[in-house]
Amino acid sequence: MKVAIFGAGAIGGFLGVRLAQAGVDVTFVARGPHLAAMQADGVTLRSGGESVTVRPRCVASAVEAGVHDYVVVTLKAHGLAAAAPSIAAMMGQQSAVVTGVNGVPYWYFYGLDGPFRDRVVESVDPGGALWGVLPPSQAIGCVVYPAAEVVAPGVIEHLYGDRFTLGEPDGSRSPRVEAFSKALIGAGLKAPVRPRIRDELWVKLWGNLAFNPISALTGATLDRIVGDDGLRGLCRGMMLEAKAAAEALGVRFGIDVDKRIAGGAEVGVHKTSMLQDLERGRPMEIDALLGAVVELGGMVGVEMPLCAAVLALVRERGRVAGCY
Repeated sequence: MKVAIFGAGAIGGFLGVRLAQAGVDVTFVARGPHLAAMQADGVTLRSGGESVTVRPRCVASAVEAGVHDYVVVTLKAHGLAAAAPSIAAMMGQQSAVVTGVNGVPYWYFYGLDGPFRDRVVESVDPGGALWGVLPPSQAIGCVVYPAAEVVAPGVIEHLYGDRFTLGEPDGSRSPRVEAFSKALIGAGLKAPVRPRIRDELWVKLWGNLAFNPISALTGATLDRIVGDDGLRGLCRGMMLEAKAAAEALGVRFGIDVDKRIAGGAEVGVHKTSMLQDLERGRPMEIDALLGAVVELGGMVGVEMPLCAAVLALVRERGRVAGCY
């Protein structure tokens, strides 16, 4: 099995190191000082008080990487369009692209029974460009739960979590998803294969669609958002709007809204990824985390006044800051 990690930053680096430790043929595709450090000194992972260094193949381009059985993409959602041609260059007809990307994926409606089957989600895939370059028939859904960060070029700090939930868009337990799950489990990770991967995507998205934009608008950490009655109430209202839209599309929620908010509270003093990006002047994942949700609500006729208002505000906040 040959696995390429495209965008081998924090999460991709963590996953790639674990796979390399287990003997999988891994290639990291990265750039800049991070790539240079990995090429010179290997990739160091710090986790649970221990440190390990591996020396996988590290390259700067898809052409240099070559074709792989699996291409794991751990980019921010807004970076996927520009990277798609490079990702496609690493894929053969039997290759799979594992989309470990936050928010609503470009393949969301692929093979999904109902009136929106094979419909493009414009918020994340304007004009269906991604759909055309990265055929959804080759996509495997992946919900990423670990948290990690690149603390220095070539050095990754694993903070918590070890689960990568996998699923085929059509719900099948295909040989390719089973094989990839087995490889991750062999690397000491949790990698369940779920027949309803969209349900899993929504559990994570449910919190992100509210916590992230509100944190970007207020500068508040997660503990303050869930601890303030007004902000918590706003989150809850947004999440209930999103739940109505998702359920209209056939999604089943295994937990209730208050339990999901409590899960966010357990993270404690934490800056969401959107707030971190805003503070660093980087593009924010506004459309994948909230814009697409409002778009889906419009498709099924669900009113989403709170989500729409927060979306308008955070988009303008991003424009002013040069992050959208």
